[in-house]
Amino acid sequence: MKIIKGDKVEIIIGKDKGRSGEVFKTLPKSGKVFVKSLNIVKKHIKPSQGQKGRLVEKEAPLAVSKVILICPNCQKKTRVAYKISENGTKSRICKKCQALITLPKK
Repeated sequence: MKIIKGDKVEIIIGKDKGRSGEVFKTLPKSGKVFVKSLNIVKKHIKPSQGQKGRLVEKEAPLAVSKVILICPNCQKKTRVAYKISENGTKSRICKKCQALITLPKK
């Protein structure tokens, strides 16, 4: 998966189209990402012993095909390419400005 935790992305399909945010969780096996404060859904919680029923708002996963990376160097929406250096390390490259996309800080 070319989008990882900490990347800034923009949603290109769906109800939040055009809005951008930071990825805070990825699910590589299912190809889904969670974006902070976007794709909010309401979940109804049934009442249980000693607790009232309530509504909970939380982020729902988005398919990775519905988001596009925003390059940290040129600030444009871009696709991601990979480049393998002489010493064998694999790095991500911006398709528009050809700049190296570094891993986000943890």
